[in-house]
Amino acid sequence: MKIGFIGLGIMGRPMAKNLIKAGYSLVVYDKFASSSDLVALGADAAASNKEVAAQSDVIITMLPNSPHVREAVLGDNGVLDGAKPETILVDMSSIAPAASQEICAAAKAKGVIMLDAPVSGGEPKAIDGTLAIMLGGDETAFATVKPILEKMGSSVVRVGDIGAGNVTKLANQIIVALNIAAVSEAFVLATKAGVNPEAVFNAIKGGLAGSTVMNAKVPMILDGNFKPGFRIELHIKDLQNALDTAHDLHVAVPLTAGVMEIMQSLKADDMGACDHSALVRHYEKLAGVEVRK
Repeated sequence: MKIGFIGLGIMGRPMAKNLIKAGYSLVVYDKFASSSDLVALGADAAASNKEVAAQSDVIITMLPNSPHVREAVLGDNGVLDGAKPETILVDMSSIAPAASQEICAAAKAKGVIMLDAPVSGGEPKAIDGTLAIMLGGDETAFATVKPILEKMGSSVVRVGDIGAGNVTKLANQIIVALNIAAVSEAFVLATKAGVNPEAVFNAIKGGLAGSTVMNAKVPMILDGNFKPGFRIELHIKDLQNALDTAHDLHVAVPLTAGVMEIMQSLKADDMGACDHSALVRHYEKLAGVEVRK
């Protein structure tokens, strides 16, 4: 089975490497990034999305947002220009659910089966192959690609029909954003009150307030390390998709809107490329303290 992989960014590159390490034959392409390191590992390089599709039985896309997926799949020299009927297209990008459904309809008209399978876990879990993968789409196609996805993720769950994967990802991103904001508020309060934030972390991480988010982000905050595992500007993209989807469904998401404004203010302060744990910088600025060891 030949796998095509389109999108070799901060997430896609390590995901593709894990597939090569697992013994899969890959053909890869990125409009802007080099594929030389993957070629050195045994992948074939393509010159376009169409060329990837023409050589592949399964195609994986890992791109920034809805417009990029539309261009890669529907555009000139796109996936649908080269894909054979019955090819499975697995879009692992985090995009708007409505966009997934739109692209899927166009793919279906060409005989291509599309699944939406966004991921959670950021760069560290992309590197070690332990992403959480939430998938929407045809059950038979899911069964076909599940062994492939399990080389990139430790959790691979089908959550419904096409678009359901990205709805699930939006729910995930809301929870992560609000969790980081809550952690930031709490640890700034503790620091301002004169209590050692590292001691607070050690005291509460095993209780009900403990979470994967807190365990991952508080050590970064304590070290003042905001090197991106997941950039603020990307979380803004996800929250915008969440807000748009919520508005379309007439669902109120006021907490999401509030965190979105905080992230926008950090982006305006040239922190968009920082890890989303830098949300704490907003609260630190307001309180006049820094949460550090």
